[in-house]
Amino acid sequence: MYKNFSMERHDQVVVVTLNRPEKRNPINEEMLTEFEQIVLSLRDDASSRAVILTGTGNSFCAGADLSIVKGVTDPAERQRLFAQARNRRARLIGRTFSLFENLEQVSIAAINGYAIGGGWGLALACDFRVAVPGAQFWMPEVDLGVPLGIGSTSRLVSMFGAARAKEIILTCDHYAAEDLFAWGGINRLVTPDKLLEAAQELARRLIAKPPRAIAGSKLWVNAIAAVAAREVTTIQPELFIHTSKD
Repeated sequence: MYKNFSMERHDQVVVVTLNRPEKRNPINEEMLTEFEQIVLSLRDDASSRAVILTGTGNSFCAGADLSIVKGVTDPAERQRLFAQARNRRARLIGRTFSLFENLEQVSIAAINGYAIGGGWGLALACDFRVAVPGAQFWMPEVDLGVPLGIGSTSRLVSMFGAARAKEIILTCDHYAAEDLFAWGGINRLVTPDKLLEAAQELARRLIAKPPRAIAGSKLWVNAIAAVAAREVTTIQPELFIHTSKD
């Protein structure tokens, strides 16, 4: 049904798998369009109570598809091309990730490897994160010449606080799942052979509880977490980027 995703249903649990393993499941516009269709179908699916999001191969999601800059060696030109592509995707990313975050179903990211840039942002939009030891996370946007999007920025601040979020965003450092588990950004660390089993076990625990209470509690938590971000959602970060040649 979908070119870039596969879907399986296990009673009230839907497993959505990013399926571009040859490139570590990167995000392009076609993939985002398909994901929006999936999210809208889940929003209207009263028979499902939980969504598990994972990736095929050894990667959860490698972030933006950088094929547009393949072979471009000039740093300034690479930054220009990446920023151009990112600007085209920004509205779709923001809308789709927000729709996904606010589904009534609980969502669990089963992180089997790399979660980079928008891939980490997608995991942040989930309610829970289960990861394998050694899975790698980083936000490369600043190194690529653009600010991190407001959605991922606000989720990082909400999860880790402003100081840690600045460190993650501005240094573009790499972090292992063990680091994020210690900081509270990963809920479970499990071996690769137990990853989906652990995600499904968590899903079963949650859907055994009264659905209205689960959905209402999730709504309140998301609303409270969004209060601080709401004041800055109209800021256009690109207005503050110095674009002259000197």
